[in-house]
Amino acid sequence: MNGLIAVIVAYLVGGIPFGLLIVRLKTGADVRESGSGNIGATNVLRTTGRLAGILTLVLDAAKGTFAVWLADKLTTGDVFWMSATALAVLFGHVFSPYLKFKGGKAVASFLGAFGYLTPLPVLVITIIFILVIVITRYLSLGSITGAILYPFACLIILHPEWPVLASAVCASALILWRHRENIARIRSGNENILNLGRPS
Repeated sequence: MNGLIAVIVAYLVGGIPFGLLIVRLKTGADVRESGSGNIGATNVLRTTGRLAGILTLVLDAAKGTFAVWLADKLTTGDVFWMSATALAVLFGHVFSPYLKFKGGKAVASFLGAFGYLTPLPVLVITIIFILVIVITRYLSLGSITGAILYPFACLIILHPEWPVLASAVCASALILWRHRENIARIRSGNENILNLGRPS
């Protein structure tokens, strides 16, 4: 019962659109009507500025960490429920119940949730993520590369129990699916590069 409660809470917490709330509080605007229309940290950064983008990143990651931490405490470390909760918070972010089941791409929430569940593999792919961005200046390509490599990193580094590996594969697939338009733009050469200057 506690595990199911943790999953439900994770989904509801995951759905909190921090990017939307931060932009609305700062400017009164709806971030979904600017830039890419996404509620995540990247679009907030591009449209509203670095501070808002960083705050969105931190809060979206924090809700992932909180969700898996709660499952850990409620189920005394049950790997199945912690893995299910890690996925639930991602699904909450992507299919937010507060935004008519629309949402973001879940990268920050993934880092928070799976960083708690599998810290070493997430650290490895985070380093790769940063290197890809530095080399290519494509933030989305860093996320795509990390998503592809994460299940392999889990398998090689942890040899995890099946719930962890299954959740890793599902999380990877979800993030890749949410980046399908980015993948198409990268292939066509039209993807936006990372710009840390003033918002557009």
